[in-house]
Amino acid sequence: MGCSRSALLSGLAFIFLVLHPVYGDLSYSIPEELKRGSVIGNIAKDLGLDLGRLSARKARVDTEDNSVQYCGINLNTGDLIVQERIDREGLCAKKASCVLKQELVLENPLELHRISIRVQDINDNSPQFKEESLKIEIQESADKGAGFLLDEAHDGDIGENAVQSYSLQQNDHFKLNVKTKGVGRKYGELVLDKELDREDRKEIMLLLTAFDGGSPQRSGTVVIHVTVLDANDNVPVFSQAVYKASLPENSPLDTLVITVSATDADEGMYGEVTYGFDHVSDENQVFSLNSKTGEVTVAESIDYEKESSYEMQISAKDGLGLASYATVIIEITDINDNAPVIYLKSLTNPIPENVSPGTEVGIINVQDRDSETNRQVRCSIQQHVPFKLVPSIKNYYSLVTTGQLDRELESDYNITITATDEGSPPLSSSKTVQLSVADINDNPPVFEEQSYSAYVTENNKPGSTLCSVTARDPDWRQNGTVIYSMLPGEVNGAPVSSYLSVNGDTGVIHAVRSFDYEQFRSFKVHVTARDNGSPPLSSNVTVSVLVSDVNDNSPQILYPAPEGNSFMTELVPKAAHGGSLVSKVIAVDADSGQNAWLSYHIVKSTDPGLFTIGLHSGEIRTQRDISESDSMKQNLIVSVKDNGQPSLSATCSMYLLISDNLAEVPELKDISYDEKNSKLTSYLIIALVSVSTFFLTFIIIILGVRFCRRRKPRLLFDGAVAIPSAYLPPNYADVDGTGTLRSAYNYDAYLTTGSRTSDFKFVSSYNDNTLPADQTLRKSPSDFAEAFGDCDDSPEVGTGTS
Repeated sequence: MGCSRSALLSGLAFIFLVLHPVYGDLSYSIPEELKRGSVIGNIAKDLGLDLGRLSARKARVDTEDNSVQYCGINLNTGDLIVQERIDREGLCAKKASCVLKQELVLENPLELHRISIRVQDINDNSPQFKEESLKIEIQESADKGAGFLLDEAHDGDIGENAVQSYSLQQNDHFKLNVKTKGVGRKYGELVLDKELDREDRKEIMLLLTAFDGGSPQRSGTVVIHVTVLDANDNVPVFSQAVYKASLPENSPLDTLVITVSATDADEGMYGEVTYGFDHVSDENQVFSLNSKTGEVTVAESIDYEKESSYEMQISAKDGLGLASYATVIIEITDINDNAPVIYLKSLTNPIPENVSPGTEVGIINVQDRDSETNRQVRCSIQQHVPFKLVPSIKNYYSLVTTGQLDRELESDYNITITATDEGSPPLSSSKTVQLSVADINDNPPVFEEQSYSAYVTENNKPGSTLCSVTARDPDWRQNGTVIYSMLPGEVNGAPVSSYLSVNGDTGVIHAVRSFDYEQFRSFKVHVTARDNGSPPLSSNVTVSVLVSDVNDNSPQILYPAPEGNSFMTELVPKAAHGGSLVSKVIAVDADSGQNAWLSYHIVKSTDPGLFTIGLHSGEIRTQRDISESDSMKQNLIVSVKDNGQPSLSATCSMYLLISDNLAEVPELKDISYDEKNSKLTSYLIIALVSVSTFFLTFIIIILGVRFCRRRKPRLLFDGAVAIPSAYLPPNYADVDGTGTLRSAYNYDAYLTTGSRTSDFKFVSSYNDNTLPADQTLRKSPSDFAEAFGDCDDSPEVGTGTS
C-alpha cells in the first residue's frame, strides 16, 4: 500500500497555473502531500515582477490569518515552493473545494497579491468502518428481499477517491445492494436473498469490503456477524429526517443543543431504541449524544473561527439491530470574542532624521478572526507624534512620517498603535512600536563666543597657554566630535603656525614662540572647529592676540653717541648766564607706556653746581653765571632711566669747554689726531708747505674775527656721520617730554674724522634761550676772508691767536 501511495504522489506531482478571479490575483492547483521544497509555480514570472528586486523589496509569503505558512518564495528564482506539509483532509475535511489562501507581500512600494492554492485530493486514505465487526440480528421470519442497512465506510478523501462501491463475500442467503445518500455518500444494504432458518443456522459470518475510486484503488473490510432471531418486523422511525439547531460559539460544556427522537412500534426489547453517531468523524468529539435520550450536548469548546457549522448522521436502532437514520445540522453563530491582533510586518529602524514628510517607515497588518461587523477594525495612534497610519491594501496600514524629524530634539519615539473592532461591546488591542532617529550631520559646530581675546606678556615662554576656544555640536557621536585647527595665514610675513598652535581635541591655544611687543602689539588669527561628519561641517572664530609690554629695552642714547672712541665736545661761552641752554641729551626707549617714560640725571660732573639737566627734557643748562675760576674743561656723566619695573638705564659722557675761541684750547690739536705712521712723512711735508703759504692770510683772518665779539656756543664732535633733524628709529613712539625728540628742536651735526682740517658746525636751535651759531670756521684763507667780509651781519664766533 505504501509503494502504491508513493507512485500516486509521483504521478500527481504536476503543477498548472490558472487565473481565477474568485480566489484572488493568482490561483494555482496542486496535489496534496507534495514534498517540502516542491515548486508550485514561478510567481515572479506570473506577476511580471523584477526578479532582481525581490530581495530589495522584501518579498515574502504571508497568510491572511497569520497561521501556518505552507508556502514560501525562493528569492533567487522567484519560485513559489512548498514549505510545510499540505494535507487536504486536515485543512478542509470533506469540503468539495479546498482552497489555501496565501498573500505575497512586497515593500517599497507596498504591494499585496492574493494567492489561492487549490489543493487537489489524492487517494491517500483507505476506506474504514467505524467498528471492526458489524453485528446484525435478523428474525428468521424475515421475508425474502428484506433489507438491512449497514454502517457506511468512511474515507477521508473526497470525490472519486472516496468510497465508491462495496462487495459482499459470496454466500447463500444475502446479497448486497449499494445505495447513495443525498450528500453523495454511498452505503450498503444487506438484502435477504434466501429465507433464514434459525434451526438450520443461527449465525452467519460475512465479509464486507468497501472500495474507493482512486488509482491505485484502496479498500477496507469489516466482518458482518448475522445472528438469526425470532421476528422483529418494525424499525425505529425518527420524528423528522433533518434536525437543525443554532448554537453560539463559546457555549459552555454540556450545553443542550438539540434532542432527536425515534420510536419503534415493537414492544419489549424490540421497541427499545438506542442512539449513536453514524460514522467515524470528529463531530463526536465536539458533541456528545445520549444513547438513551437522544440529547446532543456540547462536549468541547465551540469556536466559530474554526468551524461555522456541523452536520452529523445519527442512527436509531432497536434491540435487534434494526436501524434508521436522521441528519442533524448545527449552525454556529459568531460573537465578538476575538480582539484585533496587530502584526508589525516591516519597520525601518532607525530612521534618518532628514527623511522627508510622507516617508513610509513601517507596515502594519491587523487581523480579527471574528466575522462580519465583528471583524471591522479601526486603527489609530496617539497624538503629538510626527507619524500617522495610512490605510493601504485590505487590512494593511502604512506608518508614514507627517513632519520633519530632528534627532537633537527627539531621538526616540514610542508609538502606540490601537486597533478597535466594531463588535458589541467593541474589543481593542494595542502595540507599541519603538523607533529611533538616526543622526545626520546637519549641525555645524558653534563657538560659545562670537570672538575670543588672548592676552599675553611679551617674552613669554614658547608652549605657554594663551586661551581656550570651545565649540559645541549637538549632533551624535562622530557627527558631534569637534576638531580644532588654525586657518592658514600670515603674521608679519610669517605663517601663523609659527606663532600659535591649537590643540585639536581641547581647543587650547598655545604660543609657539616668544612674542616681542616691539615687533607687533597685536594680531588676529582664525580658528576652525570642524566635526567628523560626512561631509564635515565647520565654523570659524576670530581670536585676537594682544601682546602687553614689559620693560625689556634699556634707553638708547642718540646724542651724544655713547659708543666708540669718538670725541664729542661742546663749547660754552664764558659769558653764558645762568639758565642758558648748553646742550641736550637725546634718548629714546623702544618700550611703551610708563616703560618708555625717560628721566635724565647727572650722576657725576667736574663742577656739580655749574650745570643742571632737565628731568624729562634732557636739556643741559647752566645753573649760574660762568666765572673765571671755573675749570675750562667740564666733564658730565648723564644717566638716562626709564620708568619700568625694574628700571633700566644708560649713561653717556658729555665734554664741555668753557672758552670763547678755539685758540685758547691748544689741546684740541692732539685730541683726536690719529694717523697711521706709514703716512706721517707725507703729511708733514704737505703741512710745512701749507703753513708757509697761508700764514699771512691766517693772521689777517684772525684779526678780523676779533671784531665779532658775539659769544656763540660751538659744538665740536668727532666723526662725519650726520644725524638728520627728523630722524627717529622706526619702533620709537613720539612721547613728548619722555625722552623722544620734540619737534621744537632741530639739530644738525657732523662728526670729525680727526683731521685738523675738519669742519666744526655749531648747534642751531630755534629756542629763544639757545645761543645761535650759524657760521662754520674753516682753516683756510678764503674761508676766513669770507667770514671777515660778513662780520657786520653774522653772529660773532670769537677771536684769538695761536
